[in-house]
Amino acid sequence: MKRILKLFGFLSLIGSAAAGVYYYFFVRQEKPQVELYFDDGSMLALQGSAPEAAPFLGVADDILAKSPVMV
Repeated sequence: MKRILKLFGFLSLIGSAAAGVYYYFFVRQEKPQVELYFDDGSMLALQGSAPEAAPFLGVADDILAKSPVMV
């Protein structure tokens, strides 16, 4: 029984490490996204690659170029 628990703990540790590596390299990538909030409380999210998002991303790039944000 103790051997099974040790094996389960080891596999859990390996699985957690693999999930962390996967998140770090693939999910965490910064992807531009435009979120539009309206007065009625609704929100529209556009991927940065969408043609409708291009004007908003252009304005955001201009603003950030003039006033850079320190991270």
